[in-house]
Amino acid sequence: MRILKTVTLFMLLSVFVHAQESLEKGFGLLEKGNFEAAEVFFEDYLKSDPSHKTAQLCYGRAVGLNGAPEKATLIFAELLERYPNDFEIAINYNESFLWDKKYEEAKPLYANLVAQHPNEFAALLGYANTLSNLKEYKDALQLIAKALQLQPENQSAKISRKYMRLGYANEFVTNQNYGTGEKILKEIFADFPDDKDALLNLANLYLMTKQKDSAVSMYQKYAITPIDSITALNGISLAEHIAENDKKALDIVTKSKNKVAQFDDYELTERTYQRYVQALIWNRKFRKAKTQIDSLNGHYPNRNWLHALKATLGLYTGDAKASLQHYDAILANDSTSFDGNLGKANALFAADKIIAAYQAAHKTLDIYENQKDALGFIEKLNGLHLPSIEEHAAYTFDNGNNTAFYTNTTADVAWSTKLRTTLSYFYRNTENIVSGNQANSRVVLAGIQYKLLPKTTLKTVVGINNSRFMTEAYTQPLLDAQLQLQPFKLQNLTLGYQRQVQNFNADLIEREIVQNHYGLNYNLGTNFNLGWYTQAMHTQQSDSNTRNLLFSSLYYSLSRKPALKVGLNYQYLSFTNQVPTIYFSPEKYQAVEVFADTRGDFSEKTGFALSVATGYQQVEEDPNTAIFRAEGALKHQFSKRFQTQVYGKYSNIASATAAGFEFTEVGIKLKWLLAKKPLFEVKN
Repeated sequence: MRILKTVTLFMLLSVFVHAQESLEKGFGLLEKGNFEAAEVFFEDYLKSDPSHKTAQLCYGRAVGLNGAPEKATLIFAELLERYPNDFEIAINYNESFLWDKKYEEAKPLYANLVAQHPNEFAALLGYANTLSNLKEYKDALQLIAKALQLQPENQSAKISRKYMRLGYANEFVTNQNYGTGEKILKEIFADFPDDKDALLNLANLYLMTKQKDSAVSMYQKYAITPIDSITALNGISLAEHIAENDKKALDIVTKSKNKVAQFDDYELTERTYQRYVQALIWNRKFRKAKTQIDSLNGHYPNRNWLHALKATLGLYTGDAKASLQHYDAILANDSTSFDGNLGKANALFAADKIIAAYQAAHKTLDIYENQKDALGFIEKLNGLHLPSIEEHAAYTFDNGNNTAFYTNTTADVAWSTKLRTTLSYFYRNTENIVSGNQANSRVVLAGIQYKLLPKTTLKTVVGINNSRFMTEAYTQPLLDAQLQLQPFKLQNLTLGYQRQVQNFNADLIEREIVQNHYGLNYNLGTNFNLGWYTQAMHTQQSDSNTRNLLFSSLYYSLSRKPALKVGLNYQYLSFTNQVPTIYFSPEKYQAVEVFADTRGDFSEKTGFALSVATGYQQVEEDPNTAIFRAEGALKHQFSKRFQTQVYGKYSNIASATAAGFEFTEVGIKLKWLLAKKPLFEVKN
């Protein structure tokens, strides 16, 4: 807009170069942008010469540019009535609509003017700028190209073309057409080599597409001055975070923080400290991040970026309630804030308020159409509620000469964000290759899961187990009921009862042993990478035996990506009655082991998991024996709706059969998502 004002002014000056010498002062005021003084000057002049065309035209421009565009439009309209074919008056009349941001009204006026004067530079430039403001960038660029054919070196037109290309590229980037957006941004360099706006937009595009090296290259080109280098370092820090190099991200922004103190730049200081605290949070230095936030709070009270930092800290530390409060504070300051709207959606999801999370994400898209992160968030929510079917097949063998094959097919349907149902069919065939004993089990289960409250879910599964041993068969009812809770932040508790039938091998199937398990699982997380998991279970069996089991695991997370944790496990097992000839049932069994578990991704679609554990076990008062367990899995996502996993595991820890037991299993899991969207619809 300012470019067009300048072009039109220069045209006026050139056309009226022979005007009265007394008008030159007014021309100078217009040229310098001192529109208030220019308005007063030309108003006074017209008192002595009210019909002076040049003075009236200049007065109209001064009035319009001084904040009264509608009044300017009336002035130019009156002039057009007196001089209907005057191009200079027409161009100013059209431009007055641009000052008033009435681009739709200006569009046909400029179209008509260009039709009458196809080779007038100012008309082409004005029409191009009008279309650009209407985001009709393709046509705007064609017009600006014609204007530049008339004046190839005109800087005003080149600057206009730059901003048109920035806007046009942004449209493609918003629609995730990154290749075309990149191409258009690079075209800016033909007019302005290493243009800063183009470099920053390209860097942002590369951040979106996770092209770290390309983003870093753009920031390095941008850093041509000491103060620009701070902006560049802040951007490079974010690039390293996206590339999962959080330690390096913190090192880089620490340098930026130290440098920014040399400059009296309020906004840059804010952005730098914001990135610094973000990097502390990424590196899970939560105490230091909170201290830094508290110190900033006194200097920048109620600033949105500071609320965003507090909210982010809350999400990372499991305090979703505090995060929601800070995102609401952001939205109270600015209801259209992207960070506030999508951040609130994430906080609502963390608080297990799924419908509200959907609504917040859709509100974000209402404001920021096709925004990638908001679309990705909704896709993530949808993925948790899509109907699916999963197939699990495996083959096992052990050193007791038992082999088994089993398959389990499970269908899962979410009817709402609170209610979901499952139906599964399980078949297991087992054989002892020495004795020749064979048995099989068929299990049909139907389950219902209902969310009573956020983070409080009741899960119930009922079914029947039909087992056959040689020529004999029996049927038993099954039941599994669980109450899953998160009583406090970073804590998970499951209380449950389960009725099942032993089906590990043919001999156990023959004995029709029904087990009634009463138990709890409890997991405690912390913000300093330490965790504790405990399982306690009491079992009553149909053969009048009882079992007590305690398993406890203390673990520490060494890294997040790839996830790596190590820990110490302890297991205690005791049976009331000892029946060693039938199944492993010691009066006292203990095991201690150390373990390591890692999981991560080879690529965007291929991941892995590996865990190993070793230690000692003791049965009754017998000498300790070594134990070893290992499990590995490879997973691959062939499409958004189909994924597979192959795995293998080995263990020589005592089991339901005996001490000295060795067990191996290999299997495959397949999962299909049966629809693109959930069966239910969340209303905004």
